[in-house]
Amino acid sequence: MPSPIAHIVPFKILLRVFFALVILTVLTVTASEFNFGRFNLFIALTIAVLKASLVLLFFMHLFWDKPFNAIVFIGCLIFVALFIGLALLDSTQYQNSIHQQQAPGVQHKPLHP
Repeated sequence: MPSPIAHIVPFKILLRVFFALVILTVLTVTASEFNFGRFNLFIALTIAVLKASLVLLFFMHLFWDKPFNAIVFIGCLIFVALFIGLALLDSTQYQNSIHQQQAPGVQHKPLHP
């Protein structure tokens, strides 16, 4: 009688996931060499989420686990995307007020009066 605690993943599936992770890593390095403008962060996060999903689904056996755990995982991904998206909404609003080595709203005071 098989144990309900563990699931043995066939080697063929693990090998395919490994090669997919290698390809996504090469894609990450290749994408970092190009400037996609405002889509740089979106592309990097998309590749990172794909790699993390593969690890969670196959190496951590979430694919064969109870559906509730997959729902919790997908919910967490949605909330992380929501939080990052909301934080990036105003990232260009203060760009005109930034000066070299000065934070927005900080007055420059000379060191020696």
